[in-house]
Amino acid sequence: MKRILVTGAAGQIGSEIVPVLRKRYGSDNIVAAGHKTVPDRELLEGGSFCQIDVRDYNAVENIIEKHHIHTIYHLAALLSAASEKDPQLAWDVNINGLRNILEAARKFNLSVFFPSSIGAFGPSTPAENTPQDTIQRPTTIYGITKLTGELLCDYYYKRFGIDTRGLRFPGVISYKTMPHGGTTDYAVEIFYAAVKDKKYECFLKQGTRLDMLYMPDATRAAIELMEADPAKLIHRNGFNITAMSITPEDIYNEIKKHIPDFTMTYTIDPMRQAIADSWPHRMDDSAARREWGWRPEYNLAAMTKEMIERLLEKV
Repeated sequence: MKRILVTGAAGQIGSEIVPVLRKRYGSDNIVAAGHKTVPDRELLEGGSFCQIDVRDYNAVENIIEKHHIHTIYHLAALLSAASEKDPQLAWDVNINGLRNILEAARKFNLSVFFPSSIGAFGPSTPAENTPQDTIQRPTTIYGITKLTGELLCDYYYKRFGIDTRGLRFPGVISYKTMPHGGTTDYAVEIFYAAVKDKKYECFLKQGTRLDMLYMPDATRAAIELMEADPAKLIHRNGFNITAMSITPEDIYNEIKKHIPDFTMTYTIDPMRQAIADSWPHRMDDSAARREWGWRPEYNLAAMTKEMIERLLEKV
């Protein structure tokens, strides 16, 4: 059985993909690794957890050797809004960290999953039905690091034969973990606020349409891609995937079907609004559907129902 290392394991996606991987492949075969974010109890008690700074190549190599790793889900990164606050740190973590992972993969012949983002596009990219292969001129440091990551992963595959694969995640919505520093965070915060306070102040303006994905679909997509027949993969890195293209008021209206007295106001965050305005409104994910059978299982109505049910259990 192959052994898997998950970096950024205490983050939004990492904390939820680790339990899925442990259930699928066995807890002994999954090594969760985090840096500063405090892991939750399930992550600590469910299997191996270790500390790692992906900017330290020797630390990366030591963990790979110690745990006999075959595959890396490299999820350690600064998100969009956080990256704009500290561009130098964003480059250091997002690019130098990825370089270390890819160099270790080259030395030990490992497979690597790299999560890209809709942030890898920019204002000159077609916003509607955004193609798999199109203009990519991001205007944020986060987007620049994600596009650079896509290109690096492609390079290591073509130059060194390293099995690199990746997805362009849209906004990812979850009831388990609050995100930190993302432009699409409102789509998670709004559910928590609806259940707890029955009111929410949105930092993106009405009508801001962005692609979204429910966490169970996000984790499943990553695993399905890594399990896909490599002979069928034309793109390998940066697959567009999405489940729904929605605005803040779309989520608000769906929540009101369950919580009728829920209210929402708008106080725009100029930085995050500018980032959102530079991203696609709706991506074309036909390449992922065609090459490895991607199909989302949740739409807005199904996701909203489950989000509210799960959050009410936590209150």
